[in-house]
Amino acid sequence: AEVRKQIAGQYGGLLSSELALTHTAFPLCFQVPLTEAVEPVDFEEYLITHPPIIESGPLRDLIDFPPDDIEVVYTPRECRTVGQAVPEEGDNDAHVRDCVRSYTEDWAIVNRKEPVAAERPSYSSYFVLCLVPDLCFSVVFQDDLKRRSMSIDDTPRGSWACSIFDLKNSVPDAVLPHLLDRAPNEEIDRHNEEHRKSHRHRELFALHPALDEEEPIERHCVPDVPKEHFGQRLLVKCLSLKFEIEIEPIFACLALYDVKEKRKISENFFFDLNSEQTKGMLRPHIQTAAISTLARSAIFSITYPSQDVFLVIQKVLQQGDIGECAEPYMVFKESDAAKNKEKLDKLRSQSEQFCTRLGRYRMPFAWTAIHLMNIVNSAGSLERDTELEMGLPGSWSERRNSSIGGRRSLERTTSGDESCSLTSFRPATLTVTNFFKQEGDRLSDEDLYKFLADMRRPSSVLRRLRPITVWPEKQNPHYCLTPDLQQVKPYPDSRVRPTREILEFPPRDVYVPNTTYRNLLYVNPHSLNFANRQGSARNITVKVQFMNGEDPNNAMQVIFGKSSCGDYTREAYTAVVYHTRSPDFHDEVKIKLPASLTDHHHVLFTFYHVSCQQKQNTPLETPVGYTWIPMLQNGRLRTGSFCLPVSLEKPPQSYSVLSPDVPLPGMKWVDNHRGVFNVEVTSVSTVHTQDQYLDKFFALVHALDEHMFPVRIGDVRIMENNLEAELKSSIAALNSSQLEPIVRFLHLLLDKLVVLVVRPPVIAGQIVNLGQASFEVMASIVNRLHKYLDTSQDMHGRNSLLSSYIYYVFRLPNMDPNFPSPGPGGLGGSVHYATMARSAQRPASLNLNRSRSLSNSNPDISGTPTSPDDEVRSIIGSKVRDTPQTRPLAYIMFCLSVLLGYNRSPSITCCCCHIPSIPPIGHGLFHEELALQWVVSSGSVREGALQQAWFFFELMVKSIIHHLYFTDRLESPRKNRFPERFMDDITALVNSNLTSDPVFLFNQDLELVERLNTSLAFFLNDLLSVMDRGFVFSLIKTYWKQVSTKLYMLQNPTLESLRLDLLRIVCSHEHYVTLNLPCSLLTPPASPSPSVSSSSGFSTHAQDQKIANMFELSVPFREQHYLAGLVLSELAVILDPEAEGSVWRLKVVSVVHNLLSSHDSDPRYADPEVKARVATLYLPLIGIVMETLPQLHDFTEDGNSMISQTVAMAIAGTSAPISRPSSFLRQHGTFSAESSRSLLICLLWVLKNADECVLQKWFSDLSVSQLNRLLDMLYLCVSCFEYKVTLYFKSKDMKVKLEEAILGSIGARQEMVRRKRSPSGSAFGSQENLRWRKDMTHWRQNSERMDKTRAELEHEALIDGNLATEANLIILDTLEIIVQTVSVTESKESILGGVLKVLLHSMACNQSALYLQHCFATQRALVSKFPELLFEEETEQCADLCLRLLRNCSSSIGTIRAHASASLYLLMRQNFEIGNNFARVKMQVTMSLSSLVGTSQNFNEEFLRRSLKTILTYGEEDLELRETTFPDQVQDLVFNLHMILSDTVKMKEHQEDPEMLIDLMYRIAKGYQTSPDLRLTWLQNMAGKHSERTNHAEAAQCLVHSAALVAEYLSMLEDRKYLPVGCVTFQNISSNVLEESAVSDDVVSPDEEGICSGKYFTEAGLVGLLDQAASSFSMAGMYEAVNEVYKVLIPIHEASRDAKKLATIHGKLQEAFGKIDGKRMFGTYFRVGLYGSKFGDLDEQEFVYKEPAITKLAEISHRLEGFYGERYGEDQVEVIKDSNPVDKCKQDPNKAYVQITYVEPYFDTYEMKDRITYFDKNYNLRRFVYCTPFTLDGRAHGDLHDQFKRKTILTTSHAFPYIKTRINIIHKEEIISMPIEVAIEDMQKKTGELAFATHQDPSDAKMLQMVLQGSVGTTVNQGPLEVAQVFLSEIPSDPKLYRHHNKLRLCFKDFTKRCEDALRKNKSLIGPDQKEYQRELERNYHRLKEALQPLICRKIPQLYKPVLQVNSHRDSFSRMSLRKLEL
Repeated sequence: AEVRKQIAGQYGGLLSSELALTHTAFPLCFQVPLTEAVEPVDFEEYLITHPPIIESGPLRDLIDFPPDDIEVVYTPRECRTVGQAVPEEGDNDAHVRDCVRSYTEDWAIVNRKEPVAAERPSYSSYFVLCLVPDLCFSVVFQDDLKRRSMSIDDTPRGSWACSIFDLKNSVPDAVLPHLLDRAPNEEIDRHNEEHRKSHRHRELFALHPALDEEEPIERHCVPDVPKEHFGQRLLVKCLSLKFEIEIEPIFACLALYDVKEKRKISENFFFDLNSEQTKGMLRPHIQTAAISTLARSAIFSITYPSQDVFLVIQKVLQQGDIGECAEPYMVFKESDAAKNKEKLDKLRSQSEQFCTRLGRYRMPFAWTAIHLMNIVNSAGSLERDTELEMGLPGSWSERRNSSIGGRRSLERTTSGDESCSLTSFRPATLTVTNFFKQEGDRLSDEDLYKFLADMRRPSSVLRRLRPITVWPEKQNPHYCLTPDLQQVKPYPDSRVRPTREILEFPPRDVYVPNTTYRNLLYVNPHSLNFANRQGSARNITVKVQFMNGEDPNNAMQVIFGKSSCGDYTREAYTAVVYHTRSPDFHDEVKIKLPASLTDHHHVLFTFYHVSCQQKQNTPLETPVGYTWIPMLQNGRLRTGSFCLPVSLEKPPQSYSVLSPDVPLPGMKWVDNHRGVFNVEVTSVSTVHTQDQYLDKFFALVHALDEHMFPVRIGDVRIMENNLEAELKSSIAALNSSQLEPIVRFLHLLLDKLVVLVVRPPVIAGQIVNLGQASFEVMASIVNRLHKYLDTSQDMHGRNSLLSSYIYYVFRLPNMDPNFPSPGPGGLGGSVHYATMARSAQRPASLNLNRSRSLSNSNPDISGTPTSPDDEVRSIIGSKVRDTPQTRPLAYIMFCLSVLLGYNRSPSITCCCCHIPSIPPIGHGLFHEELALQWVVSSGSVREGALQQAWFFFELMVKSIIHHLYFTDRLESPRKNRFPERFMDDITALVNSNLTSDPVFLFNQDLELVERLNTSLAFFLNDLLSVMDRGFVFSLIKTYWKQVSTKLYMLQNPTLESLRLDLLRIVCSHEHYVTLNLPCSLLTPPASPSPSVSSSSGFSTHAQDQKIANMFELSVPFREQHYLAGLVLSELAVILDPEAEGSVWRLKVVSVVHNLLSSHDSDPRYADPEVKARVATLYLPLIGIVMETLPQLHDFTEDGNSMISQTVAMAIAGTSAPISRPSSFLRQHGTFSAESSRSLLICLLWVLKNADECVLQKWFSDLSVSQLNRLLDMLYLCVSCFEYKVTLYFKSKDMKVKLEEAILGSIGARQEMVRRKRSPSGSAFGSQENLRWRKDMTHWRQNSERMDKTRAELEHEALIDGNLATEANLIILDTLEIIVQTVSVTESKESILGGVLKVLLHSMACNQSALYLQHCFATQRALVSKFPELLFEEETEQCADLCLRLLRNCSSSIGTIRAHASASLYLLMRQNFEIGNNFARVKMQVTMSLSSLVGTSQNFNEEFLRRSLKTILTYGEEDLELRETTFPDQVQDLVFNLHMILSDTVKMKEHQEDPEMLIDLMYRIAKGYQTSPDLRLTWLQNMAGKHSERTNHAEAAQCLVHSAALVAEYLSMLEDRKYLPVGCVTFQNISSNVLEESAVSDDVVSPDEEGICSGKYFTEAGLVGLLDQAASSFSMAGMYEAVNEVYKVLIPIHEASRDAKKLATIHGKLQEAFGKIDGKRMFGTYFRVGLYGSKFGDLDEQEFVYKEPAITKLAEISHRLEGFYGERYGEDQVEVIKDSNPVDKCKQDPNKAYVQITYVEPYFDTYEMKDRITYFDKNYNLRRFVYCTPFTLDGRAHGDLHDQFKRKTILTTSHAFPYIKTRINIIHKEEIISMPIEVAIEDMQKKTGELAFATHQDPSDAKMLQMVLQGSVGTTVNQGPLEVAQVFLSEIPSDPKLYRHHNKLRLCFKDFTKRCEDALRKNKSLIGPDQKEYQRELERNYHRLKEALQPLICRKIPQLYKPVLQVNSHRDSFSRMSLRKLEL
């Protein structure tokens, strides 16, 4: 865009404003803006002036094209028959000779040496993939993580001892050798580099092929070889043809009919299946049968499927009409043969008589039809195992050799013929059972079509004949005969019964050029009308003969035999219809036409009456008429429908030249010379065009050839003087010709036109200019083909017929080695053509300098050929090779030609050592003529030529190559190859014609413009192989300029696309690299070799400038690397953020991608030195991509990050996530992932292959900001090529191969793996070379192919893995170069920080073990070279590094662990060496471990344990530091890590068990008591988990604990009055909170660096936590606690005078208090005991579980049983139904037992004073109670006096609600009540219920009545009365029970009083309807009262004596009871 022009001056690799300031790397070096093309270098001149320094070797081949680059090859055309089909030798006319030559000559093919012989893309389509099969990726599959037991290891968390014990038993990984040796940094670097560079992928693009395009634009497919047309082919084999009776020979013929078109669409196939015995009946009439007539199988060809097969059966003529003759067949049954033997014998003898006498004649008999498509479709639907006959040639590439399918009756309906397809047809067999007899009066074609239409209506009733079977069969036809009886290859044995190919008569035109000689004539008599003929003529047959004279002996033996007869006969008879004077016929006579016809050739028809009855003196046949058809009319073949008169007499002499329509004198005619005989004659011929215009044109051209005048055409005689006008008009008239004949004779026609363009004929002594006329008609024909045959075009709009003509057929006249002399044998070769000098406007000197200049384009210049012409031609016509022997000869010829006056170059070519042989002078140079005609054309002709420019371009190119090849000029200097005028014409074509035209056409016809552009591009590409390359470059520049101008004028971006297409095609040249002068001297000339490797020490400014020139699009770069310069300029322009061409981004990137991909796979550039040369052409790409960086797709955001950012923040103690590079602040971010990825892979290719020294030199010139930009780019590359595994592999063996799965969950494959690749057998065997076709590679979204095979998926994953590894290794190489470059500069810190960032990022991504070991090696080297970098400047990165190393320490792959633990150990060691203490690393490793294990779902502690053991091993082996404290510190750290690990690891196992998970998190948080940051993180994690499960009260508690923790540390840091003092302040909220107090010895002081630095350890953090806590309490409905939280919060806001916040808080308080009175329900509590070894260390543990409100016992029971059942197996888990103490001895040791009991909060009496509200009774709960009834004999329930009760009081370790939902029971107390005490409790409870019901407000009558009924009802068992009778009837004997007895008595007193109150109350509530009920209740009450009265009144006298002083004690009651304490 415009912006380029302004900044062109300062364009460097980067254009950002910040970078534009630094010019160290990018001086102001070019003046030509990128939007304009620079002047190209004069290529040929450059090669001469810069001779190559190297003599040989791979680099030498880059300098120029190979000498044998192009050759012309004559390939024999493949003939499908054993012998060539050619006419018999004889005096064939010129046209026939030309046709035969056209069908038999070799193909003239231009071959290119490079692998693009066929395809245009210059790269080979094959990559050899050497994949590393066992790349290990440190990723983990989330298979079902084995739910092992819930044990938290074999030992509970605890002592160092257990941790040490575990570690000591672990096995370490292999220790890296020499890790602890001190070696110089250079040595380490060298060693690392050697390792890194070995076994690398040679081809990067093999792993990342080009984006799949349906067809790359630069691909020119090789056109199909012209061949004979076949439709879909169907093999029909006739197996049997049987009647119920077999009495005579039967003959059949088979043909295809198209009912819809009402046409017969194949010739007849005649066959008979008569036995030898039956055939014997005809012996007198049949000569020996030729093998070709014994065929029983035939191959039909169907181009337009939609037809019925029609089978007609004939028999020998007999007396009687068809009905009579068919009668026996309908009457007799085979089964009745014995019964009817006599009748049958009689019939048989009759037949024998008829055969003997009438054996020559046939009669119609029966017919049937098979609806072919029904059968095909039904057979096809049965099973799709289509038989492919690849061996048979044909236009459908696969052939159906299939039979006619399916045992089914023919009376079937059919639907839609058009939809039928033969492609899915599987071979099948068919039995035809319904035959229909023929009817003599209904034999015409019209009748047949009616019958066929009837058959397809199921309702029609046709009379049927008894069964006949036709069994077609599946078979591979080997012995085939063509319709002309030629044997088709293979034909091993001539004696075998053949299969006949049946000629198709397609119902519509088929456009295929003729390629074989065929000349057939079909004669079909239709009907005869002898109704008006006198005399007896009833049983009529017609004898057909083909005559070449009038004598009866002139009948030619050219009529094809039918079945069981000779190959050819002289006559054919039609079938006889008995007793009919006007018969219809359906016979077909097939005739082989002679090649050359004369006026005497004719078809003669003789009509006979056949006498069926044997009468004396009556001849067998009587001639009753004659007629004929002459074959030629005015020199053209006569065909069509004729209605002929019939003569009664033999025709007179010389009749054959006249038509029977001419009334000959003295002849008698039937019916007064009216037409009575209808006959149709059709021809299938590749000699006769059957088109008047073509016939005339060919006739005139041959007349010229033969020089035979006058010529007779039609009725006209053309004399020599008017020949010119006739010739011109006949050429113009070709436009009127039908398209079908034009296509059929296309090759011959174009050949003739070429000859007329090249060699003007001499007519009457004058040279006639036909060039223009021929060019015009060529353009018109080509356009017609394109217009009407648009289906047969390729992607570039090239018509396949024309492109195959150019590729195979076209050649320059007489340049064929098979025709060395230009005589008549040549392509239209003839002596009657002249040559002449070109228009005199050109300077004569030019004509002298150029080879020959002859033209026929200017009619004003006349010249007459002289006789020496012929002599010269014969001498110099053959191609003269340049050998020492031939040089003198060539020189003589040369002199001869000069003497004779031909314009040859006199000295220039002679003085060279090489003299090109001289072309025959008769040759005009077609390409020169063509160019001239095109340039001078105008109007519609020009437009027509433009429409199909590709055709003329390709013709021109082939002509040029032929000319150069056959004149040995391909070795001559390119500047001398062509006359200047030809170059001018080409320039004019490109300049004016083609570039101005798109300008005019652009707005009208975009498609044409695109086609024209492509054609021009291919033309320029071809010219680069043969012309002066500098000249072609200048053409490209011109075109470029034109389009650019147009771009600015129109502002239409589509023009940009044109330029890209042109570039892509031109750059697909096979010698593209050579064209760019890769060895040119832009590089510093410091060493004699063009390699830069030895010249790293340059320092001068000039050399700096040269280096800069190499890396930017400077003018010298663009001039010398011309095409590469264009590509990169285009890339830079389109990628410019200001540009509007964003739509073309993907397109321009794919141009570059394809180019690099082609270089990569090209074997010529396999040598690394050569590749480095090629890479120099693309060095500016690095700068371009750096500049585009902000717009690229941000791959760093794809997928899930490895650790949650919030956790990472809390762990790292930073307030921002791990930072990403600065440039990722997306400015535009407009690139798609696809194009970004493509661009980055190109960049990596350049970095991989460029010369390292050059890169290093350039890097050293870059500014800091530019280097940082470079690093940002590498950072993005790491993300882009990260290995992302698909989730398809869930199998064990896949795990072994691709190891673990990705850490964390993986998103679907997004846009990363979108390539479907060809599957390789076993992708993971030894290193295989997979040949991998480019055309099989697809990039598709995965969603498209969910059905990929396993092998494909594995292969795909393998390739992705290899790509990820190679890409990252390239990045690593580049980082190493950067480190080497900057390590000596001042600004190294900032750069090294960036390098470290990229390294860490690459460790964070999924990488292969191969890459990681190199990565760790680089990281170790970096840390050892710059230790202060990590421990002083980049502290944040130190933390990051610890995390990455730890993560890799837990990898499943041994090598990764070994390297990671080595790196970690060295990191500690270096940290220790710097400051004798490695607190930082210690702390960061601890934090990293917590983050890693806490947030990673898939994590294997076993592997991490091994790594820890390895680190211990290093510590023990490190002799240098043995005397220091270092080994102990390492040991301490490792053991601490191991303890944390053991705890955290369990979290994985218990993801599904919420209680256990929270327990573990709780325990881990407890473990971090000394690390406040981490404890806070874990508390927050717990809060999050609770919130997910809607445990809001617990979440609130976690937040309160967090706030208390923060308050503790804040009070240490600063003493502020308004802040809470510490956790004491929070006591009112929860008594549990005191555990957060920081009082232990190992508390870290908060001012130590990195401690309490997280965002929560601030006043704002505290406020945030409290706010969250308040809202969680609110959600839990605990509004009272909200108040307590705000009590802590309000003073803080008051201190900061924040009225707004205070207003909010008070608003929330008001809301909370308002809700307090509402109904609330808090938790329900259950005691859960777990028993059994399966529970591990939870065995015999008891908990109180808090469940949501109103949870039923059944619910929790079901939940726990289901959960543990799933874990251990349903049969392994048992729920204990009672709440009695569990006896372990009675349990199955292999089972898990769960005991669940409902418990209620328990309060002592004194507590009840404080716990007044519902909230009070449900908050801060620590004691719970449950009761268990029992009897002394072990039952739960018994009689009243045996019923005891156990009350169990449980105390938990913390009060509910707490930060977890289950709390351990730490204390258990049991109280056992005696039966009387149980009774007292029951009565007190009942009394209480009565009192409540009586005083309830408002009153509830129902409730009252229920309680009353239970108290006074008579039916109550164990009711109050029974209790009183059991316990009060007698005074207890035990004095201890006196008090209880008395208490119970008083209870009953109270009870009766309450009952009375209740009755009174009930009376006041009831209505009149319940009066009776009330009376009943009262009666019961009085009864009860009376019964109780004596019991209540009895007092125990002892109680009223003051025996001993009683101390008042509030719990006297409980003191008296039996109490058992259990601690």
